[in-house]
Amino acid sequence: AGRRDATNSAAVNAYLFATIWAIVGAAAGWFVRWGSVKLARLEGLEPGNKAWQAYGPSVVSAVLFAVFAYGTSSFWLLVIRSLFVLVLVQVIFFDFEHRLILDRVMFPSIVAALIVSLFGDPWWLGIATGLGAGLLFVLIAVAGSLLFKTEAMGFGDVKLALFLGLLLGWPYTVQALFYGMLLAGLAAVLVIIWRRSSKGTIAYGPYLAAGALIMLVKLP
Repeated sequence: AGRRDATNSAAVNAYLFATIWAIVGAAAGWFVRWGSVKLARLEGLEPGNKAWQAYGPSVVSAVLFAVFAYGTSSFWLLVIRSLFVLVLVQVIFFDFEHRLILDRVMFPSIVAALIVSLFGDPWWLGIATGLGAGLLFVLIAVAGSLLFKTEAMGFGDVKLALFLGLLLGWPYTVQALFYGMLLAGLAAVLVIIWRRSSKGTIAYGPYLAAGALIMLVKLP
């Protein structure tokens, strides 16, 4: 009975902490939206005011923070991963809204991911994975431009791939990119069905970021 009570108490504490961290996530998501509005105006863009634009970052961040809080044992690891979650949430909503991945967001995030990657074993694996992912997307962007005579993939996606490689390392980056491309492919099919036309493009960044979030949850 004592062991059962201890197990129940631990479960209650885990749910309570996840709830508290979800509230932190909601507040952090609000800050992401506030920052995105400021950054959009610096880029000469007009932020939208639809519900998914205004409240989406807070809602998604709250849910993700709760998931990570329930599944991560180390508090400092949770803090670090939560900060990177906010980067990915910003990329998802900003790219959906403006079709743009900001250098002002990606460059500091790449530096932070690089620093974190140096604590891996071996220390160089994250760097090699990041460079490999970035080079792969450079080749895809160039090949797409040559094949379709238009920009098939923006270099914001290249920087995002580099960031993901540094953040996730090997082999998780490969799986994240697979999930991202799969989600992008499904989205493209749905857009074609909805518009009844194969013309137009989609933003790849949100789907790549979603693939990274899936893998972040799976990381030990």
